[in-house]
Amino acid sequence: MGIEENIFDINRVLKNEYHSRKNILREKNIELIFEMGKTIPRELKGNDVAFTNLLSILLDFILKNIKSKEILLSLEAPNDFLYEELISFKITETGISKEKILAFLEVDLENNLKLLDGKINYDSDVDIHIDIPFIIGELGYRRHYRLPKKSMLNKKVLIITESDNITRSITTMLKYFPYDVDIRFKEFKEENINLSMYDLMIMEDKLVTESFLSILKKIQNEKDLKFVVLCDEDAARQYNRLCVSTCLVKPITQESIFELIVSVFEHPVPKHSQKKASLDTKIKEISSKNNTKIKETSNPLHSIIEEKKSKYTMILDTRIGLENAKKYGTRYSDELENFLETFDRSDLYFRQIVNEKQTTKIKDFCIDLEKQSKIIGAESMQKFADIVSLIFVYDKLEMLPIYPGRYHIELEKLIIDIEKYLGYR
Repeated sequence: MGIEENIFDINRVLKNEYHSRKNILREKNIELIFEMGKTIPRELKGNDVAFTNLLSILLDFILKNIKSKEILLSLEAPNDFLYEELISFKITETGISKEKILAFLEVDLENNLKLLDGKINYDSDVDIHIDIPFIIGELGYRRHYRLPKKSMLNKKVLIITESDNITRSITTMLKYFPYDVDIRFKEFKEENINLSMYDLMIMEDKLVTESFLSILKKIQNEKDLKFVVLCDEDAARQYNRLCVSTCLVKPITQESIFELIVSVFEHPVPKHSQKKASLDTKIKEISSKNNTKIKETSNPLHSIIEEKKSKYTMILDTRIGLENAKKYGTRYSDELENFLETFDRSDLYFRQIVNEKQTTKIKDFCIDLEKQSKIIGAESMQKFADIVSLIFVYDKLEMLPIYPGRYHIELEKLIIDIEKYLGYR
């Protein structure tokens, strides 16, 4: 991988590439759609400059030669994105000849791919498929987008758009949370849809009619149905009706969907009183005794940590460790020795970097700790590293000082079990 490595937000890179081509997309009447798989990390570590250049060259080539009216760029990653994994970038149904695409990938994109250690996937049945390795930049990889309230999960959603690709993209990203999604297309009949069964409805602005809004208002008098208009940035300014909760502005990424959900479901009542959500804003809820009195909730991180701590995990599951060693073609005893060599007395180092507030080093340490713990089957230590990672995800760094002591205890227990297995005790 290139030497200039940084942590960057993949959502931001995609949005920037979209906005830099907004005018030409409009002139050619072409939609650029992003579909992000649920295991794509929010933050990645890599050569973001080289990656942005590659993406820019790729999109310019597609825009110049495409025969259809939609560019669907799909991002996929392995189910278990632990440390460094390949992310697949796929573009389908361009109408461009295979020969022209291969010539472009092998000649025009060759240097950019080399900088990123990227590879062309020749076996793919899609028009363009390249794989690029990235390191995870955001700790807490199991859930890259954590909603601040459990009540925001498991909603029922209706999507009505003109495009199959846009619908599929939004559906994929909503199911991350996970939402139950129904879809309709432009031929839908307003009177045939039971809107009262949904919590959230997303409709493309081209399909919004006065007759539909009349039906919607009646439903909203009986139920707190969130209505969201999908539109371009310029069109969003005109939607200030009471029945419209907010706008979902193109381009849509996983982060867009996350922000939308927090925005519309942060304050369930009273109707139409939602403020624009921010992760830095204190989360409020309606008092169960008085629906008009709002009070601060406790930090949601505490309940998540307590839930994780309450689940039993083995200090050292040798069965898992032996299976991993067999899978990787190594000896389990060698992996245990490697862990001891790497992490023995690491509790002193961890205390030092926490005291010095060296957040980057703490993150890197936890990534290595979780990776190596998983290999040897140290489940309790994996849980510890995951809990520390949540502190960064929720930006609660003031909680860190208590964790060097906890790490010392966890490490001591794990080393005892490892040394027992190796016959040192």
